[in-house]
Amino acid sequence: MANKKGNRRRFGAVRQYRSGSWTASYLGPGGERIRAEETFETKKDAEIWLSQIEADLTRGDWRAPDAGAVNFRVYAEKWVEERELAVRTVDLYTHLLRLYLLPAFGTLDLDEITAPRVREWRAERLRATGAKTTVAKSYRLLKAIMETAVDDELISRNPCRIKGAGKESAAERRIATVAQIDALADAIGIRWRLMVYLGAYGPMRPEELAGLRRRDVDLDALTIRVRVAEPERTNGQRAPGETKSDAGVRSVVLPAFLHKDVKRHLAWYAEKGRDGLVFVGEKGAPFRRSSFGRKWRRARTAVGLPDGFRFYDLRHTGHTLSTRSGATLKDTMVRAGQSSERAALIYQHSDEERQRDVAAGLDDLVRAERAKHDPGDPTHHNGEAAEG
Repeated sequence: MANKKGNRRRFGAVRQYRSGSWTASYLGPGGERIRAEETFETKKDAEIWLSQIEADLTRGDWRAPDAGAVNFRVYAEKWVEERELAVRTVDLYTHLLRLYLLPAFGTLDLDEITAPRVREWRAERLRATGAKTTVAKSYRLLKAIMETAVDDELISRNPCRIKGAGKESAAERRIATVAQIDALADAIGIRWRLMVYLGAYGPMRPEELAGLRRRDVDLDALTIRVRVAEPERTNGQRAPGETKSDAGVRSVVLPAFLHKDVKRHLAWYAEKGRDGLVFVGEKGAPFRRSSFGRKWRRARTAVGLPDGFRFYDLRHTGHTLSTRSGATLKDTMVRAGQSSERAALIYQHSDEERQRDVAAGLDDLVRAERAKHDPGDPTHHNGEAAEG
């Protein structure tokens, strides 16, 4: 369509069509001519649009009109692929994308994901699933992906702006008693009882227990050297790698009452050789999370602990008991392999000698609790009676 008349400006140009409407164009940073995707009723409207573009260029906020025309599915999958994530985190993000994010946003371009769409998606997911924690995780993932898109100058603003939507209101962690831990160890069976005790009194993560080998256990010093973690992925495969943090590599001093349990387990159940796995299944294969989970649930039910009590809650129990036995917050952090920059600046050093004091205090506490329940048998649950 031919132009009726035009008007050159200091920045950009406006032209009027024969129909009476106006258009505007300008030279982009690369020297290319960029035209407005819309027409304007008046010359003033076209000039205002150009002024806004000029201001964006001056502030560094300008982006190409087609920058956001990137498919969310493609961008999100690449986002996960490019990050250095723990394998379990990759599995989690893949799960959240597949079930929560891609069904809603997978066919959209990044610039089509608006704040109203995000609000509508979140409300629908909460109504349909009632899974507040999972929806919060999904929202945080979506927000992180879209924030990177802002950094990549593909969109101008993150559409995830719902205050508090990414927060999880986690239930208070449950704590078991010494008697309940002993009952769990008995109920789960002699092959796995040491795993329960190390989960509570180590306290060690499941993936650390999975990677534990004979060379890591010093029976004379009653210490365990945590070197690696071997989490199990959703496809059932092991993923040997580093511990959760640098602080995860540590020596764990065990309380003395565990000596008999450790000695017996190494003699009866651990793989042979220095590199032999400490925990293997009945058929000699590395233990599987699924099969161990069934044993754990049966033992939990037999003991009378609530369904929500997870193996991981043994760690919280261990933290609590260590604190009761005199450990400082730094002591429990070192023992459990926890780390943060803030803690490194605030909390005092806790060396192995101090860790032995903590283990001794924990030993005294557990023995005293056991004596309350079975004062007539001082060897109860220390493994002496069973070993003979």
